[in-house]
Amino acid sequence: MRVFIAGLDTETNTFSPIPTSIKGFEDGFLAHGDATKRPENYCSAQLFVWCRLAEAKGYEVVEGLCSYAEPAGVITRAAYETLRDEILDGVRAAMPVDVVLLALHGAMVADGYDDCEGDILTRVRQIVGPKAAVGGELDLHCHITEAMVTQATALVAYKEYPHVDIPERAAELFALCEDAAKGRTKPVMAAFDCRMIGTFRTTEQPLRGFVDKMKALEGKDGILSVSLGHGFPYGDVKDEGVKTLVVADGDRTKADKLARELGQEVFAMREKIAPRFLTVDESLDEGLAHNGNPVVIADVTDNAGGGAPGDSTFFLRRMLDRGITDVATGYYWDPIAVRFCMDAGVGANLDLRVGGKCGPASGDPVDLRVTVRAVADQVTQRFGEAPDPMGPSVWVSARGIDLVLTTLRTQVFHPEGMTKLGIDLSNRKLVIVKSTQHFHAGYAPIAARVLYAAAPGALTKDFAAIPYRNITRPYWPKVANPFA
Repeated sequence: MRVFIAGLDTETNTFSPIPTSIKGFEDGFLAHGDATKRPENYCSAQLFVWCRLAEAKGYEVVEGLCSYAEPAGVITRAAYETLRDEILDGVRAAMPVDVVLLALHGAMVADGYDDCEGDILTRVRQIVGPKAAVGGELDLHCHITEAMVTQATALVAYKEYPHVDIPERAAELFALCEDAAKGRTKPVMAAFDCRMIGTFRTTEQPLRGFVDKMKALEGKDGILSVSLGHGFPYGDVKDEGVKTLVVADGDRTKADKLARELGQEVFAMREKIAPRFLTVDESLDEGLAHNGNPVVIADVTDNAGGGAPGDSTFFLRRMLDRGITDVATGYYWDPIAVRFCMDAGVGANLDLRVGGKCGPASGDPVDLRVTVRAVADQVTQRFGEAPDPMGPSVWVSARGIDLVLTTLRTQVFHPEGMTKLGIDLSNRKLVIVKSTQHFHAGYAPIAARVLYAAAPGALTKDFAAIPYRNITRPYWPKVANPFA
């Protein structure tokens, strides 16, 4: 068999003021057919899995584009069409192919394209024809659209949040498409709209049990795969929202029935799985009252992984106002401040303006007299087992608070992003991380307690108040029962 593999991944916050250009993809990761010849990372992990599995079976592998951009605003038309067309040109050059495997996101939006994944899958299908197996691996925070479901042979979304199962899902998609290409199965897909918008944690019950149930259903009674697409609440597109997706072997009625049953089950637990968030002061009070170090607090509304700037100062200012010390916090996206600190050097004391540079959602800049504790030309942190670049980064301290400032905009995934700079987190009372949930995999094992707080910021958790223009159907929590 001949297998074509490629990837294009970013999560688009249509409310974000930060445009996603080709430079954003270059800063993230951009490989023109040689991703698996470079060190493995978050973006290329799926291609590595597909390449290893295919080559182990003696299949011919043709590799195309692989690219990732840190989540931000709408992708420019030129950037999207350039990267999309490189994938399509790669498919044409590889023809004839038996299998196409694409590492996508599911929530990409470009100027003129509200459904980038549906657009890509449709154009790939036009090239390869009806017989080839076309598979897409999706982020858990995907919009599942009609075009995606009708044009792909199989779609598989990550089941876990944090996304610790990306390689596992890649292997699942490979098996689904290999079986389809060899005629062993005839995948058919069905999706059910749960009419819900929000963010949900698979680490907590009852959603943890539902994820385990999805896994248990697979491989039995003609059910090939089950996914729960949580949706991305900050993408204003008509297909936004939570959806169940079932892949069955040749029986669309069975797929429809199970997708509906599972979707209704998710809807029934909506109040129980909706995450709770503390205010800034509530989280600080609870963290300081806890007898154990460190207490980790997630600053969920300034998560760069959701398209937020990553430079908000609301938490920082409140800690300074209250005189709280023994705190480590990050990452603050502030290339200007990083440059000043690197020029000044380790041990320097200087007046530094931190954060608050991207607009009202970032708060006001904070002026501090800081000491530069450490500088590094390149720092990485793990996302799963793959390195995630932070770029040139510095550790500065001021008034009992340690801050990590970065050049590349990224959320907090793993403690090593701080410890590599020399910060000992074990003797910090509080660790404030700019992340919604991905930090949990790395920080929960070292945390005396984990708290979630919703400061003012770009990623509001009042989902009923998000000013959507393109979502016209009723949804919870804006409507108590959107099925009524």
